[in-house]
Amino acid sequence: MAQEIERKFLVRDDSYRTMAVASIELAQAYLSTDPDATVRVRVSGERAWLTVKSRNEGAVRGEWEYMIPRADAMEMLQRCCGSTLVEKTRYIVPAEGGLRWEVDEFHGRHSGLVLAEIELPSEDTPFALPAFAGEEVTGNAAYYNSTLAKG
Repeated sequence: MAQEIERKFLVRDDSYRTMAVASIELAQAYLSTDPDATVRVRVSGERAWLTVKSRNEGAVRGEWEYMIPRADAMEMLQRCCGSTLVEKTRYIVPAEGGLRWEVDEFHGRHSGLVLAEIELPSEDTPFALPAFAGEEVTGNAAYYNSTLAKG
């Protein structure tokens, strides 16, 4: 089974911007926001993905992601998604040990919200918290993108 192990933090300052090696624009919405089977459609430039995630168990959950034609994704976003579009800029910040932080600046009605997440190879992988990382919100459903898409 594909597995995602991720820790998520509120961001306290914008120092991540100067540390970032790349940034990308993302737009996504949800076919299902059921916590047992979240289904997301995401578009970035000319690329698109369909992602299925299982319920979180702490920082761990199942994740299956598939590239799909952009035209199909756009049609799904327009015709099938029961959620509101979530738009954000993602900054990629290298971390020690070959890890990386993904810092999301949200736009639209969630403007001002900035979250940082780090994906880990195992739950007990040590990592250093950068200065921009504030309160940990791993497992707090209020900060799931699927929750943000609801309202």
